[in-house]
Amino acid sequence: MTLVDNNAVTHEHQPKRHIIMEAETTVPTSHGSFVFRSYLDEWTGDEHLAIISGVPGAQALVRVHSECATGEIFGSLKCECGPQLDAALDLIKQHEGVVIYMRGHEGRGIGLANKLRAYRLQEDGVDTVDANRQLGLPDDSRDYTAAAEILKDLGVDSVKLLTNNPEKIKQLGALGIKIVDRVPLIVGANPENSGYLEVKRARMGHLIEA
Repeated sequence: MTLVDNNAVTHEHQPKRHIIMEAETTVPTSHGSFVFRSYLDEWTGDEHLAIISGVPGAQALVRVHSECATGEIFGSLKCECGPQLDAALDLIKQHEGVVIYMRGHEGRGIGLANKLRAYRLQEDGVDTVDANRQLGLPDDSRDYTAAAEILKDLGVDSVKLLTNNPEKIKQLGALGIKIVDRVPLIVGANPENSGYLEVKRARMGHLIEA
């Protein structure tokens, strides 16, 4: 595990609260039993989930996970999202923590239809970054403000973050969440997504070994 320098991700003005906790219940899953909380993001209209194990306290193990219908529902091998979610749920069950499941993040924020359009370009040899650009879309438009506000609502303001994405670390730090440690989440690599993972490493700065 690698300690993160929080001095580089300070932010003077914290955002106004814009989430509403809507419902809470216990859900038994194949990974164990968790408390599920739904939150409405008033800015975007998205409904996010906090999946909670135990009583997360200071330096809780946390995964902020972007929804991926293709990988999580249909088992697509083009990405590692399904295995990452499974591994995160297993880890927070073991160690107590939270998975924040972010709706509206499909395809790094471009939506399901555009994600499929980008996949089609990738079939012709275009990588994931250039496919987005050819469609006139950003490389990554995800915003983690709601995730930070959900963590604060849960009383969790310092975390061990399960991530390979430095942008996620930067945004959450700027939003007032202290990242005391980064826990790598290297799972789901396969021959179908090896090029995709290499592009995330080489062009997007993700912390994945070559």
